[in-house]
Amino acid sequence: MVEPDLKYCPQCNDEYRAEIEICAACGINLITGRQKIEMEEARKKKLESRVSELSPDDDLVQIRRGQLPEMRHLSHLLEDQRIGTLLVGDMKTCGKDRFGNTLSVPTTYDLLVKRDDAVEALHVIDEEHRKTTGLGQYDQAHADAVYNPAAGEACCPACGHLFPTTEKTCPDCGLNFG
Repeated sequence: MVEPDLKYCPQCNDEYRAEIEICAACGINLITGRQKIEMEEARKKKLESRVSELSPDDDLVQIRRGQLPEMRHLSHLLEDQRIGTLLVGDMKTCGKDRFGNTLSVPTTYDLLVKRDDAVEALHVIDEEHRKTTGLGQYDQAHADAVYNPAAGEACCPACGHLFPTTEKTCPDCGLNFG
């Protein structure tokens, strides 16, 4: 239950006393309980207005491809957000039985949503991935850094330390590039 007089982190949902201004875990500004309640009500209205039913005339796009258990999980996750989904098996991936006969059960499925809902669906899946892997807890500012031995200096993708490319190991964290 949200207390209107307390403050909350909009990212991790931690609760704070009214005089605290910044989330200790995320480092972002807190919002009041009243603001959080308003945001929740707006989100509920948005969900209620969304039509989750798919029709044959809908413009559908594939947003994920994978095995059935994973696609079912993502489908349920999206349906909780009232985003309609359709799972379509790829018949080219059907296995064979011990006699060499093609089975009628595909091993790979495509997760389809309406084109209008695709961006929101990908955002929901991305948030779920961040929650389940714990990626949101780590600084990823240098994750795109590339070790280029031809350059004079490199930035370690793990810790962000700058070091000369004559070294094959980051002197700060020990990550090996060699």
